[in-house]
Amino acid sequence: MAASAALFHQPHCHNHCFTSKTSQTSLLKKPISSNYPIIRASSDNNPSQPKHTNRGGGGGGINIRDEARRRNVIHTHKFSAKYVPFNAGPSCTESYSLDEVVYRSQSGGLLDVQHDMGALKHYDGAYWKALFDSRVGNSNLFWAERFGKEFLQMNDLWVKHCGISHTGSFKDLGMTVLVSQVNRLKRMNKPVIGVGCASTGDTSAALSAYCASAGVPSIVFLPANKISIAQLVQPIANGAFVLSLDTDFDGCMQLIREVTSELPIYLANSLNSLRLEGQKTAAIEILQQFDWEVPDWVIVPGGNLGNIYAFYKGFQMCKELGLVDRIPRLVCAQAANANPLYLYYKSGWKDFKPVRANTTFASAIQIGDPVSIDRAVYALKNCDGIVEEATEEELMDVSAQADSTGMFVCPHTGVALSALIKLRCKGVIGKTDKTVVVSTAHGLKFTQSKIDYHSQNIKDMACRLANPPVSVKADFGSVMDVLKKYLLSKEPKY
Repeated sequence: MAASAALFHQPHCHNHCFTSKTSQTSLLKKPISSNYPIIRASSDNNPSQPKHTNRGGGGGGINIRDEARRRNVIHTHKFSAKYVPFNAGPSCTESYSLDEVVYRSQSGGLLDVQHDMGALKHYDGAYWKALFDSRVGNSNLFWAERFGKEFLQMNDLWVKHCGISHTGSFKDLGMTVLVSQVNRLKRMNKPVIGVGCASTGDTSAALSAYCASAGVPSIVFLPANKISIAQLVQPIANGAFVLSLDTDFDGCMQLIREVTSELPIYLANSLNSLRLEGQKTAAIEILQQFDWEVPDWVIVPGGNLGNIYAFYKGFQMCKELGLVDRIPRLVCAQAANANPLYLYYKSGWKDFKPVRANTTFASAIQIGDPVSIDRAVYALKNCDGIVEEATEEELMDVSAQADSTGMFVCPHTGVALSALIKLRCKGVIGKTDKTVVVSTAHGLKFTQSKIDYHSQNIKDMACRLANPPVSVKADFGSVMDVLKKYLLSKEPKY
């Protein structure tokens, strides 16, 4: 009994300053010497195609472990980071070590990871570019040539496929950092016996996969019957302890916060600001893939709203370190059925109210009371950002349009593309603006919504771009008849 009590005892977090700087940011840790290879893609000579670099995940034959050991030998400068109250003024002295299990400031507000920028600025922008280029491993930045030209008269439209990753969503970026830190905490004998999250699908998939790899128990709170089967099966297959709860995401989030305050379970939702440190690397990837040329716009689907801040933070950090001289304007795209940020934006940032999120095909952003609302507003205000929304019919129609050009997008990407179309029609986004739409998950996770759309089986939706299979008799004449009719419809009209 005593052992059981000790197992579930978690000491309270003490609200005082921590001077320890033992938690290092691995990506920004070691100086790069001139003999390390720089990996660059060659430019395309086609003048009609925008300059781009579709870098893959290769390391140029470098043995990563050997390289890390070599850099440890020549390491001469310490970099550090700590938790501080989000958006605190310069007079604030409250801070915490990254090795402390803490999610809120003394006032109950959000925390942020603050890097020692003075130490980082010891090296110039050219150094950081060389370092990042030597460690290239990006998800695909897809030139949406046909979609841009055919539907938007744009020649410089790109889709950042963050869903082409280990578990099929951008959430992998944050979980690699978070689970690595959990491993560190366990080695330090901190009272952490598992990692938990509330999820609308993708967070649980990423958490369970990385925890399974690390041998760490994962606990998942899911809203019952509100996520796709493909998303549900991932944490189950990875051995997570899955609780299916008769509530929505906001209810799951409230419960996981209460549970992690009582049990030694590390919170993995974006309330934990450490996770955003991984997610911000997608912004750095975009800059790197454009050879450090800054796009004009980046459009991000928004639910719990940590991601829009993570992109802002990544871009802003690159600017501060001299890699670029400006940052893009950000657009946060919300489903109209779960749009608290959009309503707040339309009020002129005067009156934020959580909403009761209604069912949306973009289930990962079906959130009415976002944890990171303050972070999102800060980011958007500081980059002259915009919030736009998409109805269910709009997001499903534009998803079908995108799929018809070869993309096969998730519904959340459909929300972002709908926002792009609206802003393009209003003239806010110009035809020559370099624009990146962030695709947060793989379309294969949402096949049922596509089946329902193309079967015209969605209530109160016209499904005007549905493309169902044609039933035909298995004889030559019948097949020829339908093929001739189809090919005739495809002949160009002059």
